[in-house]
Amino acid sequence: MDLPPAEASGSPSAAQPQPPVGSPSSLLRQWLELLASMRFAISLLTIVAIASIIGTVLKQGEPPSNYLNQFGPFWFPAFDALGLYSVYSASWFLAILAFLVASISVCVWRNSPGMLREIRRWRSDLRERAMDNFGMRADFPAPELAAAAVSTPQQRCAEASNYLAQHGFSSRVTPVEASPGTFMLAARAGMLRRVGYVLAHSAMVLIFLGGLADSEVMLKLRLATGQSVPVKGSVTLDQVPPEARIAASNWSYRGNMLVPEGRSSGVAIVNAGDGILIQDLPFSISLKRFQIEHYSTGQPRLFASDVLVTDKDSGQSFEARIEVNKPLIHRGIAVYQSSFDDGGTLLKLSPLNLMGGMRRLNALEGRVGEVMKLDVGDDSWKLELVGFRPFNIENVGEADSADAASIATDTGSMGRLRQGFGSAAPSAAKKDLRNVGPSFQYKLRDAAGQALEYNNYMLPLQLDGRWFLASGVRESPSEPFRFLRLPLDENATLEQYLALRGVMLDSASQREVARRFALGSEGVSGNSTLQSRLEDSALRVMETFSVRGYQAVAAFLENAVPEAERERAAEVYVRILQGVSWEAWMLARERAGLPRLESTPLRGRFVQDALNALSDSFFYGVPLYLQLSSYDEVKASVFQLTRSPGKPVVYGGCLLLVLGIFAMFFIRERRLWLLVRADGSGKLAFASNRRTLDIETEFAAHRAALGALLMSAAASQPGQ
Repeated sequence: MDLPPAEASGSPSAAQPQPPVGSPSSLLRQWLELLASMRFAISLLTIVAIASIIGTVLKQGEPPSNYLNQFGPFWFPAFDALGLYSVYSASWFLAILAFLVASISVCVWRNSPGMLREIRRWRSDLRERAMDNFGMRADFPAPELAAAAVSTPQQRCAEASNYLAQHGFSSRVTPVEASPGTFMLAARAGMLRRVGYVLAHSAMVLIFLGGLADSEVMLKLRLATGQSVPVKGSVTLDQVPPEARIAASNWSYRGNMLVPEGRSSGVAIVNAGDGILIQDLPFSISLKRFQIEHYSTGQPRLFASDVLVTDKDSGQSFEARIEVNKPLIHRGIAVYQSSFDDGGTLLKLSPLNLMGGMRRLNALEGRVGEVMKLDVGDDSWKLELVGFRPFNIENVGEADSADAASIATDTGSMGRLRQGFGSAAPSAAKKDLRNVGPSFQYKLRDAAGQALEYNNYMLPLQLDGRWFLASGVRESPSEPFRFLRLPLDENATLEQYLALRGVMLDSASQREVARRFALGSEGVSGNSTLQSRLEDSALRVMETFSVRGYQAVAAFLENAVPEAERERAAEVYVRILQGVSWEAWMLARERAGLPRLESTPLRGRFVQDALNALSDSFFYGVPLYLQLSSYDEVKASVFQLTRSPGKPVVYGGCLLLVLGIFAMFFIRERRLWLLVRADGSGKLAFASNRRTLDIETEFAAHRAALGALLMSAAASQPGQ
């Protein structure tokens, strides 16, 4: 503000004694000076801004395995120690907010009293010499009139007060003791600007306090003091110890609740590090019905829950509907519709041994979330039923033929042999989004604890005009699924594929298949030598393929064939594989009492698809395919429950912040002093918190108006 300091009146006061250096009062004074310094507050705000950027760029609250795969084993523990995976609940971030609150509070505590006093202060004791230091000032000469004919200075000040009141100023007229007959008019306007400083800074304190109240500060204090001890691992609700439960009187928390249809829950799950705490609620929620609607693309358009809320204290119940962005608020607790999940759907499965003949295994039955033991021969696994989806929107559009041709040209025969697992989705330029039916997810865990995750579709998928049963597999949640595609025959079953596979992998049948292939090949009929060589080659290809599919054949060619001739040899081996696969299929049909088929392009593609599926099955992880035969779906709602006592504090702080900023930026503080001497001369001083063109224009208007007023007051006296 363009206000020079007022001159001290009277004798200077004695200097205040300072406490000795190193004393407790001196250290306290230094800490207060540090907290109240602007540099300290700006430094804290800079760190908060950087942390907020990190929290925005780096997705928060992901599973640790995702961060491990993203940053690697070196940076993952470093970032974890810094708390970057949950920045806003990290201890250092909360500590910075606490210091920032303390810093702003000290500033408000130190500066607000002076500002409030300045609002009430008229500063009518301003000396004439001090008025000469103002940038906007003016001198008015005494009117050329007889002294008796001139109005008194007090009357002139009264006229000036009336003028200033019309322009929003409040004023006070006081006599100048050092100069008899001289009066000082002190006027002010826009003093609420200083209140804006107090409001804005107090609002920041309220907002930060409300944020801290709704943060995990209390939870961290409970964990640090040992009031709560998280429970780790998979436990049932009745197995949770008392130290892992939090009473319903807890005043701030954020937790999740999963409620299947037809069931109820009265607790929330609160994440605490790598464990959980059980938060008791003053009411229970029963899910009567879960409803979900979708867009044509398959994305959820609406999901809502019809619930029955029962108060534990009074026993009274009422029905409610919870939708996204339409929470239920009861007893200070907000219940949000967070997402949805499976509530324990009953799955009926038909296991199929991919590498062990045509015999089907015994049917299985279990609910999502259960763990079952599964034995196949000498192998044993734990079957973990992870999830179920009643619908899946997939792109089943046909691949562009030009793109497919270019891929085949680029890779060549050797590239095709090296290719392992593929995707069930075509590399399509044409999109055809369609609901392909239910799917379920499960894990198979071996005796060493290693697990593979699978995603199997219940219904066949039509890809490029052919039908497949698709099963995806991955080793970790951060990886995409790689799909095994099992081709269906003309009767929409797996029987023909299983029959072909059984002959191709049967060492006792491979010699017969090779012999039939050699006999039926063009150019070798009647030539026993060529026929014998071709039969040996076909047998060697089948034996190699039976080891590890296409990759075994590619490895054999890389070791046995010079690089210059490798591509040509690969083409020959691919043709031999296609030929022996056809003969294996025909031999299987003959053994089943079925007639031999004529070769057609569609049947040729079936043989190629079967060959691809057989090669991919070596990389499927386990020789076991689980087909979903039927299900009894149970839906579940996932609710997020929050008790946020700091929310009204934050809202109130935001309102005060708006008012404070409005006052600070849109209200102009102005002060005006008019000194009227006994001889009729005067002096004007004007000041504002910001000197702008508008302020200078206003000063010029007041200078002209007040000068004219003084002259007119003198001229209007009787006897002029």
